[in-house]
Amino acid sequence: MTVHCEVAEGVGTVRLDRPPMNALDIATQDRLLELAGELTRRTDVRAVVIWGGEKVFAAGADIKEMRDMDHAGMIARSRALQDAFTAVARIPKPVVAAVTGYALGGGCELALCADFRIAADNARLGQPEILLGLIPGAGGTQRLARLIGPSKAKDLIFTGRQVKADEALALGLVDRVVPAAEVYEQAHAWAAKLAAGPAIALRAAKEAVDAGLETDIDTGLAIERNWFAGLFATEDREIGMRSFVEDGPGKAKFV
Repeated sequence: MTVHCEVAEGVGTVRLDRPPMNALDIATQDRLLELAGELTRRTDVRAVVIWGGEKVFAAGADIKEMRDMDHAGMIARSRALQDAFTAVARIPKPVVAAVTGYALGGGCELALCADFRIAADNARLGQPEILLGLIPGAGGTQRLARLIGPSKAKDLIFTGRQVKADEALALGLVDRVVPAAEVYEQAHAWAAKLAAGPAIALRAAKEAVDAGLETDIDTGLAIERNWFAGLFATEDREIGMRSFVEDGPGKAKFV
């Protein structure tokens, strides 16, 4: 297997394992699609960490594999590629990317599918597809622009340049920079904290934000309103409000 999954403390860790650079070949893409569906369904998984190991997150697609594909072949494959990454982005639970070393091309696009990105101080991120005469094809032109804005996204996509962790943080491409040895530990801790939260409300929050970004403000507000009202039917809402009244904020134990 090129991707493994382990569960601890309610957190599912998706571990890329295709040394030396975790190149995202077709088998890896298909495995990510499979795991995204599994993690979505599993009730014992309440948050997810995507990790490439201590040395590298993912240095991009498997160029040798792609080189042998013609136009017709890529037309057939490109949808499956996007579907795999979209499945990760749509896991209805908090997802954090633990980024060490290179996260380039498809690796950067995979990190973009997470809700939160913790990067090592040695991380380097970028979309270098233009240097191959291509553009990002796994969501990079869309998710990157939505995350950091169109002009900054175009800078990275047009030039293909890599950015170090400090610049990635300044751009908003990553959310936290920590020593390389602490990346997975901090990512897992962040995910474990959320895994103890109200699962349905977290799902609602993620869907409201993500779906709202794809539409106009009035439709976004309707999405928010429907989820907000719907949560009043959940046991977690009863627990949270009762705990707040009786014990003060932040002490609820959700089920």
